[in-house]
Amino acid sequence: MVMLNLPIGHTFYINLFSIVDPGNSSQESLKYRLLGSEGDIGSWGHEYVRNLAGEIAQEYSKRQGEETPIDDLMVLVQQIVAFHMKHNAEPEAVDLLMEVEYLDMLMEHVDSTNFKRTCLYLTSASRYLPGPDDVSVLEIAYMIHLKFGEYVNALQIALFLDNMQHVKKIFTSCDDLLRKKQFCYILARHGITFELDEEIVSDDGEREALQEIINNAKLSEGYLSLARDIEVMEPKTPEDIYKAHLLDGRGSASASVDSARQNLAATFVNAFLNAGFGQDKLMTLQSDSSSGGGSSGNWLFKNKEHGKASAAASLGMILLWDVDSGLSQIDKYFHGTDSHVLAGALLGVGIVNCNIKNECDPALALLGDYVDKEDASVRISAIMGLGLAYAGTQNEQICAKLSPILSDGKASLDVIALTAISLGLVYVGSCNEEVAQSIIYALMDRSESELGEPLARLLPLGLGLLYLGKQDAVEATAEVSKTFNEKIQKHCDMTLLSCAYAGTGNVLKVQNLLGHCAQHLEKGETHQGPAVLGIALVAMAEELGLEMAIRSLEHLLQYGEQNIRRAVPLALGLLCISNPKVNVMDTLSRLSHDTDSEVAMAAVISLGLIGAGTNNARIAVMLRNLSSYYYKDPGLLFCVRIAQGLVHMGKGLLTLNPYHSERFLLSPTALAGIVTTLYACLDMKAIILGKYHYVLYFLVLAMQPRMLLTVDENLRPLSVPVRVGQAVDVVGQAGRPKTITGFQTHSTPVLLAVGDRAELATEKYIPLSPILEGFVILKENPEYTEDN
Repeated sequence: MVMLNLPIGHTFYINLFSIVDPGNSSQESLKYRLLGSEGDIGSWGHEYVRNLAGEIAQEYSKRQGEETPIDDLMVLVQQIVAFHMKHNAEPEAVDLLMEVEYLDMLMEHVDSTNFKRTCLYLTSASRYLPGPDDVSVLEIAYMIHLKFGEYVNALQIALFLDNMQHVKKIFTSCDDLLRKKQFCYILARHGITFELDEEIVSDDGEREALQEIINNAKLSEGYLSLARDIEVMEPKTPEDIYKAHLLDGRGSASASVDSARQNLAATFVNAFLNAGFGQDKLMTLQSDSSSGGGSSGNWLFKNKEHGKASAAASLGMILLWDVDSGLSQIDKYFHGTDSHVLAGALLGVGIVNCNIKNECDPALALLGDYVDKEDASVRISAIMGLGLAYAGTQNEQICAKLSPILSDGKASLDVIALTAISLGLVYVGSCNEEVAQSIIYALMDRSESELGEPLARLLPLGLGLLYLGKQDAVEATAEVSKTFNEKIQKHCDMTLLSCAYAGTGNVLKVQNLLGHCAQHLEKGETHQGPAVLGIALVAMAEELGLEMAIRSLEHLLQYGEQNIRRAVPLALGLLCISNPKVNVMDTLSRLSHDTDSEVAMAAVISLGLIGAGTNNARIAVMLRNLSSYYYKDPGLLFCVRIAQGLVHMGKGLLTLNPYHSERFLLSPTALAGIVTTLYACLDMKAIILGKYHYVLYFLVLAMQPRMLLTVDENLRPLSVPVRVGQAVDVVGQAGRPKTITGFQTHSTPVLLAVGDRAELATEKYIPLSPILEGFVILKENPEYTEDN
């Protein structure tokens, strides 16, 4: 018999025993490892290390409960993490450190080969972690990106955390002016106000150039260069969208009826269709010899009363983002005697300035004097215009102008409601106590009969927008809301909860909201509508939650009361905005023929929302057929027309999706605009089909070109080949897996659909942003050589 000569001492056998012993205790491996050797942990293989990590997690939580020392465990954790990081198992290292609450250790072990995979896993995992763990995980990812000079990724995490100090630090840490310009493009797309000071950029000329990018001054120019490249500059008319000649007799007859409501619908269709192009065939055609007063005047006066306001405001939509040209063309409406036309011009000024910041503050200069006028329509339009132009800016001058209106005893309810919305937009997500106080007092001052009005429900929304996505910060205000009149109290609770947890994916809040929707209440209760929208608002954060929310909403359709069924189509529209999923499309198509006209209207508008800016042919056919089906119902036909305008928005170049940067960042102003429109749609007949149809213009806050425009170092458009395909989730995969599938190669500028991802198809240039969306600066690759 041959004896093996094993020089190792008894510790070797203890370690060996820790692998093979099938003892009853669940932590045998850990027990024997602690008793055994101090040698290399990896020599026993991956499976052993993985098993050990699991046992350490259990032992750690046990010791935490017993308050016993954990030093020996942490020594092992250090060894295991080092092993995992060297062997492409970053997710396992991160999981172990999360279990033992010591993520800071990661900083010692990341290097240039593994930091990207580590950060990708951290940011993906953060969506499924409860607070405050989600924030601490992102803070670590931010620090890692900063350590390795990946400033664009760090900036996106800083924006996700809404931490302006981090944003400032990124600017000061980076010395490259070109990279700073790329940061500015990302800030502009996110829609936040960020003032550069001397500490961030010392040179005055450079600072001015960067501030111009943040102010979005280049947006109109970039959008029009995309339109010229795709050859869609030719203006289109509403008739080009209706395609009445494709319908049989009855539908085509309705299309030619010249009624005020049909003209109003055509005004909106024309505004959405030609948004941002600067020319159309109804409002901007120059007067010629054959039509004395010019086409724009003719079209304007084909609308009645408040319809004229929407028609004049539509000029702002057509000239969207082009402030200089827009203001000069709208100016002619300021000098007439018709108050409705003046109101439309004021709103048009707000629309033109939407998402564009200007040092001269033209919107405040033009609109400021009109917010105290006696005429309610003029007053409302000036207030709405300020809300649109200064959304997200937290401008104190606007607060000083609008806050006194909330305490004005003579002001009508519609003025008060839209003032609250405008203040909510200007201070979106700021948790500003002063504004919150003003809206709370305005709510308390309303009489019981006023609180029963549909517009009164916009007051709690104005309050909710202040806390958009801010989670626990809403609690003090939510407590105050419990003292409100019972007519509005539950409605206010649901609205505050929905807004505060919007885009967080918080499962407990979704459960809470579903609980409220499950109750069968008497008629007259209005809080279940906001609860249904709240489910969509909270669950829209990530794909898994989104799919589950769609399934839950299907159940609500089957078992919910009528007021819930009316809100479900709108919630589906929000979940899949500018993203026409086939299953949701089919559900909405079914609901568009519902016996309850309010359900049908909501479903039709939502068909427009899910197809917004996509030119989706299937939705276009559905809506064309619906226009024939509802040719005798002016209300539903109006909704069908609005939906048709949305689907062909910007001739297919725009999106309403509030998410950007590969669905990582949520623009607060964009979401606020969409939510405001959806809340108005909860009472379609009183608001959208009444005289407040112009609230549809709140959607302009979310309108953005869905493009990739590559520019050179002088910020001039540069055409390069790119591969565009379906994005692939590569989290946790080792090596360098392909990030897109089923791609096609195009030359920039290109359009990106929801779920698309682009990558450069040439090595001649290096992109300054890892995510190719919007404006991307390219610099020449010094190592590139023209070879075969």
